[in-house]
Amino acid sequence: MTNEHTGELSAEQLDEEFETTGDYHRMAAHHFSAAAKHHLLAAEADDEGDAEANARHAYLAYRHQLNAVQYSEIAVMDNESLEDVLDDVMANV
Repeated sequence: MTNEHTGELSAEQLDEEFETTGDYHRMAAHHFSAAAKHHLLAAEADDEGDAEANARHAYLAYRHQLNAVQYSEIAVMDNESLEDVLDDVMANV
């Protein structure tokens, strides 16, 4: 499903319809990974005094982070068994 060396999803996989909670988790992971990559590139650009590259990578990191959080929220909302687990946990508190 993912490139085993980079953990990145292919363009074909990004265009697929989402059918399972796992699909949403994978997309969240993809976007969190991309956000981390852009944060590191923004930091490197800042170290080198490249304000344009810093701003570009900071913006891309922010956008990927927003997408990652959105996919994470969908994954949690779609996980019907999570309600049962949380009910059990709260009953034992």
